[in-house]
Amino acid sequence: MAGVEQTSLLPEDRAAQLAAQAAQRPQPGHWDELRGRLSSEAERDDMRLAPLWQGFWESTGVAGFQSLQARAARVARRVQEDGASYNVYAGNGDGTDGELGSASHVWPLELLPLLVGAREWRRIAAGLRQRAALLNAVLADVYAADGGRLLREGLLPASLVLAHPQYLRPLQGCRPPGGVHLHVVGFDLARGPDGLGWVVAQRTQAPSGLGYMLENRLLIAEQFPEAFRELAVQRLGGAFRVLLQGLMRLAQGCCAAGETPRIALLTPGPRNETYFEQAFLARYLGIALVEGGDLTVRDNRVYLKTLRGLERVHGLLRRVDDEFLDPLELRADSALGVPGLVQALRAQQVVVANAPGSGWLESPGLAAFWPGVAKALLGEDLLLPASGGWWCGEASAWARCRERLQDFVVAPTFPTSETTRSFTPFLAAELDDAARMLLAARIDADPAAHTLKDRVRPSKQPLWRDGRLEPRAAVLRVFALSDGAGGWTVLPGGLTRIAQQRGSFDALLTMQAGCASVDTWVLAESAQQVDRTTLLPPPLKPEELARAHRSVSSRAAENLFWLGRYTERAENSLRLARHCLETLAASRRGYGSSEASLRMLQRLARQHGLIAGGAEPLGAGAFEAQLLAQLGDAQQGSSVAFNLQQLARCAEALRERLSPAHWQLLRQLGPAFAERLRGSAGDLPSALAATDQDLAALTGAQTDRMTRDDGWRLLSVGRQIERLHFLSDVLQQGLAEQLPQDDDGFALLLALFDSTITYRAQFPGRRELAPLLQLLVMDDNNPRALAWVARTLRERLLKLARQEADWARSVLAPLPDPDRWRLAELTGSDGQALPALTQLLQQCGSQALQLSTAIGRRYFAHVAAPERRVWQ
Repeated sequence: MAGVEQTSLLPEDRAAQLAAQAAQRPQPGHWDELRGRLSSEAERDDMRLAPLWQGFWESTGVAGFQSLQARAARVARRVQEDGASYNVYAGNGDGTDGELGSASHVWPLELLPLLVGAREWRRIAAGLRQRAALLNAVLADVYAADGGRLLREGLLPASLVLAHPQYLRPLQGCRPPGGVHLHVVGFDLARGPDGLGWVVAQRTQAPSGLGYMLENRLLIAEQFPEAFRELAVQRLGGAFRVLLQGLMRLAQGCCAAGETPRIALLTPGPRNETYFEQAFLARYLGIALVEGGDLTVRDNRVYLKTLRGLERVHGLLRRVDDEFLDPLELRADSALGVPGLVQALRAQQVVVANAPGSGWLESPGLAAFWPGVAKALLGEDLLLPASGGWWCGEASAWARCRERLQDFVVAPTFPTSETTRSFTPFLAAELDDAARMLLAARIDADPAAHTLKDRVRPSKQPLWRDGRLEPRAAVLRVFALSDGAGGWTVLPGGLTRIAQQRGSFDALLTMQAGCASVDTWVLAESAQQVDRTTLLPPPLKPEELARAHRSVSSRAAENLFWLGRYTERAENSLRLARHCLETLAASRRGYGSSEASLRMLQRLARQHGLIAGGAEPLGAGAFEAQLLAQLGDAQQGSSVAFNLQQLARCAEALRERLSPAHWQLLRQLGPAFAERLRGSAGDLPSALAATDQDLAALTGAQTDRMTRDDGWRLLSVGRQIERLHFLSDVLQQGLAEQLPQDDDGFALLLALFDSTITYRAQFPGRRELAPLLQLLVMDDNNPRALAWVARTLRERLLKLARQEADWARSVLAPLPDPDRWRLAELTGSDGQALPALTQLLQQCGSQALQLSTAIGRRYFAHVAAPERRVWQ
């Protein structure tokens, strides 16, 4: 939003001349940001640039202008490297019901920044500080225990406020800590044809954009370092510090004696469309990123569940929408919130930013009432102009506007009204006469659900496209941040959304509608006035590095644990399915596979979910048919496809802990397996073997490319639990069928243990029980020997629970200790398995699952084991 003054180009201003020559003019009637004036047909040949843009091109220089294409390519590459994304879902738009395969779009960042002069910014900042204070005062009034004066005196229509689904009755009479309802308010601004910035919308519930704005700044400032420095662009760190200090100040009032305030960012999770920016913002602010499942409320206090126990949380910067925040008092089916959070807020034991119940302020139907409310509560006129809006629920307003319906944008008053659930704002002028008559009749039927808005024609920002500067409509989101003590700071910058296509309808300048984004540079009067505050941490000292510890939340820990279990389970089910098919094929060709082998494989397939349950044995044909039918059915629990799908779901929740290669491998496993099944053309074992190779690569990533912290130990513990359970069952079933006594059965056991080559190398030519059990049960060097698995499981759990060793030893006590196993006691002198071996295998399998339950209670749910009492 460059200033309105123009200047003539000097002959030496070659970069500015090149820019002016390469720039298309916007259609008449729109403000031209590049030239700093209203575009008109009469001035089509006028090449003068706005002063700010001339200064930008002079700082960049001719070489800088000529390298714009290369700079744009660097920005695109950096966005890819950072993993910056914006998710688009086919669900209801909030990411709560999007499918796993929903589109993840690369963050669309354009090269050239929007420029805002110092004088223009002072006017904007003053107006937004006033509006933010007004909105906070409105919430305090409406949610006051006595109902406040605004509704009582009719300054706001009760039917517009109380009927809004985001007006929350459970919050009536609730005063948040410090009386601060709003901590972050987003205002969407568009420069109209008069050259002034107009407020076109406000975001008060959980405004998005702060993290993306930081990403934009980091990437674009490094592309134009000379211009950034010479134009004295304001930094962002000082305003973010105000926000963080304000939250800490209010959270201090929630602390018990000796406690240090702890703030966390509450996210809906990785399926939310703006998850990347939430994670980015949390890292920048130095606060934990948590989901609802990470938190629990005990005695009206909020706690974070970690591997080290419950840790108090005093403040939440939340990105979860109001209705999902607390399933006890708001939306009962929400899995995103924290049960008891509203009561903790009532008890003033937690700061929630923004406080729930503020979403109704975003309704466009309120636009016409703000001037009167400002007079009543602040005794002031509003400083910034705003686009007009008329709520059709007021009969007089609808009657005045009905005959000129074509002049307005039609928008929904309420976000979840049954009448307006599926429509987005649209321009009535684009309808023909018959369609406008139908629209008027629809509004007549439910006027309160509709609002008419003046159309604002936003200014045109230059966008670099293949050697040209093309004008595109732009809307700027600016953020007002509370200091926690009644003051407001307007962040000197913003998230600018820009249309990627010419002629885009201004009411649909949203990221979901396919807009791009540009950085926003707010200029200071001089370099001395630039606030150089930063929230980037200072360099760590050696002694601090020695104490550095990465905490692992219970949710991340649980997903790592199950990532390990599902990885092992997928490998086991895939190997079992492959050997079932190969054995069935060999039997069909008359290769002599034993009936005992087929019985054992069928029993294992049934117990591990590869075929349907049932006691009756199946014939070979029916067994194969069921196996093939369920192999790729992702809805069938424990099928190969299901296990691969669950791997990807666990990975979604662990995105921040996984390398890009690890992440991509996990996401591609399921689709690749499905594609191989479709193209197997009768060679299904080969298709299964290819997926087995993918899983081997995944195992390598988990073994060699993950930090050996407590989270990794849980992943490893999960794998060993699953392996111990499966292999114990395999050997127990094989012994019951006396498989070691025939060549086919002997080979099958080795194959299911993935130990065939090792056995051949150690015991060539032998088919004896003792060496088989030595390798599959006792061998400390075989990672699939039961002793190795049990010992590794014990060691890693003891290291994980190093601060609670007594608990670890108690839950490990029932698990057979491999140090006490003796091969001679497991096999008789005649080489036959003894009952002691069968008992050992039963204990290993059952105790592995019991151990999983104990780990879940201790580290994930943080509840004690249920008491068992015998009633007399």
